[in-house]
Amino acid sequence: QLAVRFNLFSLAQATVRIDGLGVPAKGVIRSGYERHYIWDTEVYVVPFLTYTQPEVARNALHFRSVMLPAARERAREMAQSGAMFPWRTINGEEASAYYAAGSAQVHIDADIAYALMKYVRATGDHGFLVREGIDILVETARMWADLGFWRSNGDPTFHIHGVTGPDEYTTVVNNNLFTNVMARFNLEQAVEAVEYIRDHHPAEHVRVAARLHLDPEEVEEWQQCADGMTIPYDEGLGIHPQDDYFLDREVWDLSQTPDELRPLLMHYHPLVIYRFQVLKQADVVLALFLQGDRFTLEEKRADFEYYDPITTGDSTLSAVVQSVIAAEVGYHDAALHYFYQSLYVDLTNLHGNTVDGLHVASTGGVWSALVFGFGGMRDHDGTLSFDPRLPATWDSLRFRLCWQGTRVLVTLTEEQIRLEVVDGDTEVPVTVRGTAYVVRPGEPLTVDLPDQGERIDGLLGDRPIVGGMRADGSTITAGVPEPIHAHDDFVDATGEIPVVLAEAPATGPHIP
Repeated sequence: QLAVRFNLFSLAQATVRIDGLGVPAKGVIRSGYERHYIWDTEVYVVPFLTYTQPEVARNALHFRSVMLPAARERAREMAQSGAMFPWRTINGEEASAYYAAGSAQVHIDADIAYALMKYVRATGDHGFLVREGIDILVETARMWADLGFWRSNGDPTFHIHGVTGPDEYTTVVNNNLFTNVMARFNLEQAVEAVEYIRDHHPAEHVRVAARLHLDPEEVEEWQQCADGMTIPYDEGLGIHPQDDYFLDREVWDLSQTPDELRPLLMHYHPLVIYRFQVLKQADVVLALFLQGDRFTLEEKRADFEYYDPITTGDSTLSAVVQSVIAAEVGYHDAALHYFYQSLYVDLTNLHGNTVDGLHVASTGGVWSALVFGFGGMRDHDGTLSFDPRLPATWDSLRFRLCWQGTRVLVTLTEEQIRLEVVDGDTEVPVTVRGTAYVVRPGEPLTVDLPDQGERIDGLLGDRPIVGGMRADGSTITAGVPEPIHAHDDFVDATGEIPVVLAEAPATGPHIP
């Protein structure tokens, strides 16, 4: 409980005064990352703000709106239409020194659009959408429509090449699944937003169309791009490849990689790492979380089982995502394991670099793991739903949500979920495991739960799945390359390997 409060306090401290500013990746106490802002704000921090402090979330999104002119200019520099937001910045200009693991992560455009639309739906703040948000959606949609291209082999399909997904151990690839799935969402939301303003705010639509030089044919093109988006899938293995050629690589056998050779980027040249199926952080699995309504439970479980053993967790952004999906697909032990990794990443200096500042995105991820993972909350298409996964060793979990101006207290036990309006006079429609309910002020709702979802005991471990057949008939194998012992600049200056916390408290936390 104290560790949860520490993380939430750190998150609140980093975001308390961000009107016109971004959220530094390392917080406000230290100067790690030179206090730059990175894509993880929209994916890991803004959701927490949206559901707890929506006015602060609006400020964070307003900061991206202020950066839009610079993003338009950057798109021109990159020979693209629309706007390209920098992967890392402090003033609107790209500050990443390494394009392959920085500027190539153009998914940041879709990440911003994702956070924006999550905010609009959760708050009902369509005024922000009309005033500022629509400009971001239109310009990012233009970028995707221009960056991608059509290829026809029977049915025409839309492709995006030369990009990097969240996983920085695999760079500059074709049809990165996360990028394509998020780009599709971006394009669809831009179309929906334009149509909403046209139908509900016709006068504003005229002004928006004039300001952005928008015409109906362009909007139709965005929908076509979204409908034709390539989503990699391997029928033989039954999984979504991370990109077009990911499965062509040999698998990195992490079970045969000693702890003293981790993190990999400190002991192997990037070009060595790039030749293998190995992940710095969740990529496909992050797509399963953010766009969960576009994948079946069976697809999520198959993808998680394939990628989890080859995900190093060398990035602090990974464990929280793995925790959420592990909980959803039934790996409750793994969900708890990854949750505690993220919970104590700074308190125990798990990655050996807390001296440079706290991992703010991870603190936001702790909230996400509790609410989205164990609480089972989702809000796809603006519908608030719950499918809880309370750990067997926890008595209860409590948290508050702000939904369109009404604050709801959620209390979860092994036997039931209880929702109560604690501030506001508006009804809140919800679904619990597919059944629709309404939470009314003064009338707490209690729903009995027969179970906490399927439970698959144990951890997956780091032994990869090998022996599968690629589409060309070759067999997927695993191995470990030789490290670069002679390069001092790849060795951690401390010479210490962080120890993963083995024990954890047995009671669930209450989020104030």
